[in-house]
This record gives sequence, C-alpha cells and structure tokens, in this order.
Amino acid sequence: MPATPTPLLDTPDLPTGPADIRLIVTDMDGTLLDDAKRIPGGLWPMLAELRRRGVLFSPASGRQYATLARQFAEVAEGMVFIAENGTYVVRDGVELSSDTLDASVAAGLARTVRRLVTDGADVGAVVCGKRSAYVERTDEAFLAEVRKYYVEHRIVEDVTAVDDDVIKVALFDFGSAEHSTAPALAEFADTHQVVVSGEHWVDVMNRTANKGTALRGLQRALGVTPAQTMVFGDYLNDLEMLDAAEWSFAMAGAHPEVVRRARHLAPSNNDNGVLRTIAHVLGL
Repeated sequence: MPATPTPLLDTPDLPTGPADIRLIVTDMDGTLLDDAKRIPGGLWPMLAELRRRGVLFSPASGRQYATLARQFAEVAEGMVFIAENGTYVVRDGVELSSDTLDASVAAGLARTVRRLVTDGADVGAVVCGKRSAYVERTDEAFLAEVRKYYVEHRIVEDVTAVDDDVIKVALFDFGSAEHSTAPALAEFADTHQVVVSGEHWVDVMNRTANKGTALRGLQRALGVTPAQTMVFGDYLNDLEMLDAAEWSFAMAGAHPEVVRRARHLAPSNNDNGVLRTIAHVLGL
C-alpha cells in the first residue's frame, strides 16, 4: 500500500453529493493527528460548519479525558469525548459512561510489570484513573511518553494503593508492544482485554470496554444509526468502533487488520485524510 495514496482510494461507492451523517468519530494518533502529533489546522473551521449542520464530532482515543479536553478546549462545549479507549465517556464535564477495572486486577498488572522490569524488560505501567494517571517509574524517557497522552499524571510510590476509580492500565514498551509486552500478559487475556493500541502501547481493560461499546451507547443516546455514523481509525483498538458504523474508514498505512475490517480507505494521517474524507462525503 503506498504511503500517499490517491484520494479516497478503493472507495468507488462514495456518493458525489452530501450524505446523511449525524455523528463523526475519529481516533487521534495515526488518524486525525499527523506523525508529529499535530491537529490539522483546517479542523477548526470544519468543526464550526459541522456544528452548524447539526453533526456531532467526537474524538475517540486511548488518550486521557483531561488530555483530549485540553486539546479541544476552544471547541469542547457540547463535544463528546470517548477517552481511555472507550472506558470513560464525557460531555461538558459530565460522565456519560465508564467501565471501571477491579482494583485487584490493576494491582496484579502492576506486579506483573515489576517482574518484567526485574527480568530486563524496558516497560512501565500507567494506572489510569478518572481523576489522574499514576506511575511509579520516574525516568525522563518514560515520563516524556506519559506526558503525551496523560496531562494529569502523578508519580507515586505504589500504584496499587491509589485512591481513584481505575478504568484502564496502560503499559509502555520501548520495544515492540505487540511482540513483547502483550504476550507477557497472557494470564490477563483470559478474563480481560489486552489490546495493542500502538507500536509501544498495550491497554488492559474489562472485556466489556472498547471504543465500539462506547460508540454504540452514544448512538443509542443520540438516536443516531450506524448508517448515519462515520468513523476513522488506524490501529487494533479501533476495530470494534469501525464495526459500529457503515461509514468506516481505515487510514492509508493502517494496521492490516484495520484495513480488512473497514469498509473504506482514507488518505493517510499525514495527507489530511480525515478532513478530506469528511469534506468529500458531506459535500463541504
């Protein structure tokens, strides 16, 4: 697959005029953001036009709610944030849904990470609560990665003793998360989701928690159908979300399984793929 495909490659069935889209949901990293983690400048006027048309735009990310709220601070009013891979959904500061992780599971994951580190793995755990994220590892290389996704984070002596509702445990592996850390979490995969959400990240959540579950709940609350929903994603944590929309797009360069699951292919995140596709389908 080419890195910079023809616009809307492999989508001959797209309409030439505006489609009845009521809800647009997009992943952030590798999808809306370019590889330098920048929001495309054209998004802001597009959001104003979508709002005028009554189309709700919703970021759906493994990122923390506080991080997403800061990124969209100027336009956050009325926006629904599907945060922490669907485990925490918030609108105007009010929780719409959450799927909390049992404290014993979070503690078990923290102990597993400690064992991996003792065995020589270069990995760190982020215990994700509703109020903050919590880490034990204090080196700058690790904290620099944490800050990208968790603006609200605290360094603590023991992440198993935090007083917060835990919704997810994220593990950052300086190597390959898919080939190193994820296989080491096999004991948790029997009862929980172990999701590779990026080259270096693995998220562990309840089996009931994913972006797709959160999206379907939002669709029910809004009275929006899958046929009126457009979704963009690039990695394995986006699969269930793609299944919840008839207008599902994998980004050019997405994980092969995402490309197989999506109905359509959009230009890459570095080629303004999300905005170009929205403009085409909605006739902006």
